[in-house]
Amino acid sequence: MPAVPLLHMSAARSPAVLVLIFCCAEALSMAGFALVPSLLPQFAEQWALSATEAGWLGGIFFLGYLLAVPLLVGLTDRVDARSIHLASAALTGLALAGFAAGAHGYALALAWWWLAGLGLAGTYMPGLKALTDRLPIARQSRGTAFYTATFGVGAGASYLWIELARALLPWRWLFAAAAVCAALSVALIWLGVAPLGSPGKNGVPRGRWRSVLGDRRTLAYCGGYFGHNWELFGFRAWLVAYVSWTHARSPDALTALPGLIAAAATFLAVPASILGNEGAQRWGRRRWLCSVMPLSAALALAVGLSADLSRALLVPLLLVYAASMNLDSAALTAGLLTETPHEKRGTALALYSSVGFIGALIGPVAFGLALDLFGRSLTAGWAAGFVSLACGVSFGRWAIGRSDRRPALGRV
Repeated sequence: MPAVPLLHMSAARSPAVLVLIFCCAEALSMAGFALVPSLLPQFAEQWALSATEAGWLGGIFFLGYLLAVPLLVGLTDRVDARSIHLASAALTGLALAGFAAGAHGYALALAWWWLAGLGLAGTYMPGLKALTDRLPIARQSRGTAFYTATFGVGAGASYLWIELARALLPWRWLFAAAAVCAALSVALIWLGVAPLGSPGKNGVPRGRWRSVLGDRRTLAYCGGYFGHNWELFGFRAWLVAYVSWTHARSPDALTALPGLIAAAATFLAVPASILGNEGAQRWGRRRWLCSVMPLSAALALAVGLSADLSRALLVPLLLVYAASMNLDSAALTAGLLTETPHEKRGTALALYSSVGFIGALIGPVAFGLALDLFGRSLTAGWAAGFVSLACGVSFGRWAIGRSDRRPALGRV
């Protein structure tokens, strides 16, 4: 009986409170996001891993994401996305707890970390769908901006707390702490957000995948997100290594703690993403994206050619570049949502997220390949790595430029 008033209370929550609840839940569920990347050198030594094996351990997370996201996000057109988010956040907690208790070797670590990636697939975009389903149309774009920006908060906070705690706690306790945070995320959504009726009752077109794949605007946003993630995750994967390399060449107090620079760069995604969506709404989404994506590419090239600058100039340039690459993030996602008919949003988000995270896999690999080809210890190698990031976002700009100005297919 007490559950009924609770549902009425959560159903009546204001848009601002709903956005806050979903953003807090997102950040909590991402507490373990940086665990394996931050602890990879320790795992490689403990389990005697080759560089390739270590790379698979880091990348298996996004493989889990890619395999699960088309099914889980597409399913939100048929069932309330809240239920998918709840189940997936619980799965994230299980995976992190399993890693803490059962990862006694490389094979088990791969299995548990893959499962954690699957959990992210069911929380990030389904959480966005659950949020926008509950917001008035006029609030959806801005709510999307805050939610997508919170991904940067979650990632940055994950790097930061792990950097501060790993000297104090064994790594298994770090995974256990992140599992508790995932459980808190489940509790927050369960208690704070009321369920909705099944979207399937309103009728979902049987040919929705064909319709989405035939929509030129949707494909353009997918291509833009692919390029954005190529650049973003390539940069995040190699930033600490790059700062460490520059510090080894010329020690300086500003580069002595590369993990803090990486955390600061990640946190900058939040204001930049929100500002980007505001700019897109004011000056036009396509015009905004076609302006800021080339800016980000130019800054990537500038960073690549600036290894010999004084650290007082290089570090601010890195942070400016980190902010610039997020000026397109929320503008892309909000554009996809607001320009897609409601009954096809889950399917469109599934395609968008799948294509985007293929870029997230390619970006770090392309950067590493450039280093191998031109020399990991040489300025030319790192310059080539940043050129690869510029290539990624330039592809995204090209894709957006190919979008049609006509209304999206299926819209009135």
